[in-house]
Parts: sequence; structure tokens; C-alpha cells
Amino acid sequence: MAYKLTVNGRPVTVDVPSDTPLLWVIRDVLDLKGTKYGCGMALCGCCTVHINGQASRSCTTTISSAAGKRITTLEGLSEDGTHPVQIAWQEIDVPQCGYCQAGQIMSAAALLAKNPHPTDADIEAAMDGNICRCGTYLRIRQAVHRAAEIKAKLADTNHADLIPSEKA
Repeated sequence: MAYKLTVNGRPVTVDVPSDTPLLWVIRDVLDLKGTKYGCGMALCGCCTVHINGQASRSCTTTISSAAGKRITTLEGLSEDGTHPVQIAWQEIDVPQCGYCQAGQIMSAAALLAKNPHPTDADIEAAMDGNICRCGTYLRIRQAVHRAAEIKAKLADTNHADLIPSEKA
């Protein structure tokens, strides 16, 4: 069956079985490799994408339930790595092995889209379920705070148009 959705601002139609996980549509059909497979049970957060602006686990989201929705993958945050979270991740040098980072970045970006000034508790709640086997949690929290600063600075300097947002 054919399913229509919007991925990174572009309309796409995919012809796959209704129970196909969104993760495999993203990786294998659309050839977007930023979203990673981790556990396949929505427990680790590696496969996190935004569905209509909400951080969601793509490994357990079927294509039939994603049909008609806006999907943003890591590749869709910005074309050139200038999303405030991506900048902060580089400044703070967050990744160690890097495998979980796409999911971590997507969860952080969803948090900041809703809460531009998160507390440590807000960050911990939003990032809960994103597992980092290397244990870079302190750098992740520091990077989320730094991303919030970058985003605020861009907004304060009247450059809000430089901050990528979910496509309506």
C-alpha cells in the first residue's frame, strides 16, 4: 500500500506493508542514514525522530500510523549543521562513540522547541530513555543548556529566521 507523509519538509510516497516500522522506511526506502537502529523496542532512543514536532521512537512507529504526518530526521534539522543543538554538540564535544547522538540531538531539539529555557530537571525528563553507553550524560546536559543560549542569542539579535523550525 502507498503511504504519503512529509519527511524533512518534502512530500514523499512510499509503497510498503502497513506494519513496516518508520525507521526502516527512513533508512532503507528514503536512504536517510542519520536515524539509527538501537534496540527495536523504543527503549534506547537511537531511532528518535520528530513526528509532528514530537520526539518519537521510529523503531516502533508503523508507517500506517505515520501516514499524513510531518517527520523530521537528523538530516532535516538543518542542511548545514547550524541548528543550535548541532552547534552546541560540537562546541561541547559531546559524542564519544557517537552512536546514540542522532537520537540525543533529536530529543534535545524537540525539548528546546517547546521549552527554550529548560532546567536540569526538564532536560533529564526530556532525555529520559535516550541511553548513552559511553556515559556522556553530563556533556549532553551541558550542550542542551548551551543550545538554549545559542537559540536565545539568535532570537535576541533579531535573527530568529536563522533558527530552523519544524515545517508546518
